[in-house]
Amino acid sequence: MSLNEGFRKMSVKASTALGSPWLFVANVLLLLVWLGAGPLTGFSDTWQLVVNTATTVFTYLAVFLIQNTQNRDAKAMHLKLDELISSISGARNRLVDLEDLSDEEIEKLKLQFKRLRRKASTDRNESLRAVADELEHMDDDDDDNDEETVVTRKRKTS
Repeated sequence: MSLNEGFRKMSVKASTALGSPWLFVANVLLLLVWLGAGPLTGFSDTWQLVVNTATTVFTYLAVFLIQNTQNRDAKAMHLKLDELISSISGARNRLVDLEDLSDEEIEKLKLQFKRLRRKASTDRNESLRAVADELEHMDDDDDDNDEETVVTRKRKTS
């Protein structure tokens, strides 16, 4: 087994364990034990150094494990999105591997999507106005029909 594969497997297991409720409870219990030992040691510098050193080392190592897992998850998500983009006809396939673009290229795309969103909003507002106008005309037509119906009814009854 390669170093990368071994580290990957260990990272996944460690990240799963770090996120478990049992490990959280275990850490709370350890802190309570440490707090309880405070009066026994007279709240000495050694007592404080123990918890500071343990938490620093634990946090330092956990950062690498969690970062490795997050990097893998992000890569997997990008591949899934790339698959969706490449499988949809009409989609811009240049958005595949978007994460590899330069900051300038990403900013250009961001501006394009911002313009597209504004245009869609404007088109939507125009469409809503057109529908509202159409409904208003239909109401006017219905009112006219109602008056005609009343006049027709009056003629038939007379």
